[in-house]
Amino acid sequence: MRSPASELIVHDDAVRANTARFHELSAGRLMAVLKADAFGHGDIAASVLDAGAAAIGVTSIGEALALRARGISAPILSWLNAPASDFDAALREGIDLAVPNEELLCAIGRAAHAVGRTARVHLHVDVGTGRDGCSPRDWATLCALARAQEAAGAIRVVGVMGHMSCADDPGNEQNTRERLVFENALRTARRRGLNPRIAHLAATAATLTGVGAGFGMHRIGAGLFGIDPSHTVDDLRPTLTLTSTVVSAREAPAGTGVGYGHDFVTPVRTHLALLPIGYGDGLPRAASARAEVLVRGRRRPLVGRFSMDMVVVDTGDVLLDPGERVTVFGPGDDGEPTVSEWAEWSHTIEHEIVTGIGARASRIHHSVDTTTRQNPGEAA
Repeated sequence: MRSPASELIVHDDAVRANTARFHELSAGRLMAVLKADAFGHGDIAASVLDAGAAAIGVTSIGEALALRARGISAPILSWLNAPASDFDAALREGIDLAVPNEELLCAIGRAAHAVGRTARVHLHVDVGTGRDGCSPRDWATLCALARAQEAAGAIRVVGVMGHMSCADDPGNEQNTRERLVFENALRTARRRGLNPRIAHLAATAATLTGVGAGFGMHRIGAGLFGIDPSHTVDDLRPTLTLTSTVVSAREAPAGTGVGYGHDFVTPVRTHLALLPIGYGDGLPRAASARAEVLVRGRRRPLVGRFSMDMVVVDTGDVLLDPGERVTVFGPGDDGEPTVSEWAEWSHTIEHEIVTGIGARASRIHHSVDTTTRQNPGEAA
């Protein structure tokens, strides 16, 4: 018997197919970005490595250490850390570290001396996003300090990285400006005596549009999970299906108010079904009054305001049975709503939808060969 809990099915075959596609686009120089629990997909590191990824990228050291604890031995880069982060542990586990400023470089240098290891670092330049990365005006100073740390044996600069701000719009002139900033940063690093063998500027959008080509490694996150921020290709495969279970169903006469505030009142006699999933599980409240689900092969609207733990489906002339499965979103092959549609209903991007599904939904990893379950909370 099925549990009333919701289930998030991770289509590992689709993840592998997308990874293979980006392995081809990057000529084998693919870093799989598995931040935020692999965009909400859970334990798929082995799948992307088997499909051609050469390295893994994450934001925090904690994410990197969790991958090492799972037995992942591939190169891992962590690029968003505060000066007080656990650099000692990162160096002991062979984690590469991104460096956007002098303070972080010095902190990593101290950790390297403390643990007796040379830190592998990627200097991070801000090419135009105005967020993480070293300002171009401070870049030469950072490179000089990095060279001094190299001479002291504390670090080795193995890479230079940046991130583009407008790569999803290939005609935007900002792309040209940011490429020039990155090229100049590489020249400056080499003039300061550094010899980074890895350069990486392109993420998913920059890879698909080509505006970030020519710099070696490609950092791909969203694309692995079927998301194209540039909306320029149609061959990426969706990787998630979210289902929930009917808890109860009832006949509702005309004039029945549903949910807080009675934003929806049944105009005619109908049937309503209750699903145990809500904004506490990642369904954006902004999608209230717009979203749909698939019920017995037909789309039905979600009505009333989303609650933290529940939503209501208007099933018209059909009375559902408790325990019936309802598809919230999926690849769209059977007419179910897609992640893209949910993003549109919620006035957001697909990234937010897939990363927002909470731990109460059991993760089920499915492929043609095997299906494995991940208990609620394991993916967090």
